[in-house]
Amino acid sequence: MTNLKHYFRKFGSTSRSPLLINVRQAWWAFVGGAIAILALEALSASMDAVLLMAPFGASCVLAFALPEAPLSQPRNIIGGHVITTLCGLFISHLFGYTIWSLALGVGIGIAAMMLTKTTHPPAGANPIIVITAASSWSFLFTPVLAGAIVIVCITLLYNNLFAHKKYPTFWV
Repeated sequence: MTNLKHYFRKFGSTSRSPLLINVRQAWWAFVGGAIAILALEALSASMDAVLLMAPFGASCVLAFALPEAPLSQPRNIIGGHVITTLCGLFISHLFGYTIWSLALGVGIGIAAMMLTKTTHPPAGANPIIVITAASSWSFLFTPVLAGAIVIVCITLLYNNLFAHKKYPTFWV
């Protein structure tokens, strides 16, 4: 019983959120994220190819609101999306769409990102997308690789416009 009490005490906290409100940063993150999504959709239309997928919206949160974070770096954005998509494709082609394949795809994707130092939380959704849509191997290149590269390029160009920012903080 003591262990159970100790366990549930961990759920409580007296700490407050360390996040600060900065209206100026929020504005510039809004603009950067909007530009990236607009570019992905405009390129999709001009190339007659899909470059946009839901996890890219979450990638923009990291890339433009927290560009200095390790999970926001080019290696993580591109590598995380590619690795988890590969995991999803392998599982999908081996087992099809089942509750177990979804769980396995996400779990393997998380472990693979951690082992390759490419952890990028938005990419954790990729195996779910791949498996539920029964995506083909081409999904790895369009929208995943192409879209992730576009986001990184826009993040590089945009965030380095500001004197107080430097992106990326690391490549490898």
